Amino acid sequence: MAGQIEWKDAQEIGILLQEKYPDIEPYSVRFTDLHAYVLGLPGFVGDPQKSTEPTLEAIQAAWNEEWEDAKGL
Repeated sequence: MAGQIEWKDAQEIGILLQEKYPDIEPYSVRFTDLHAYVLGLPGFVGDPQKSTEPTLEAIQAAWNEEWEDAKGL
């Protein structure tokens, strides 16, 4: 996936997080850690100050969906 991603791109972020952290169960991750994981993704250009709890919840849910698919759940 090429291009720039921002906070609003929850589904794409979820895919990237699953690729980068395949062994982490998404709902075990604290929002402070999730925020740091997202900021460290290649192509992420969102303003670190613009994340919100609902945004992080959406990202975590998208990541969990990808994690479950990868685990066959």
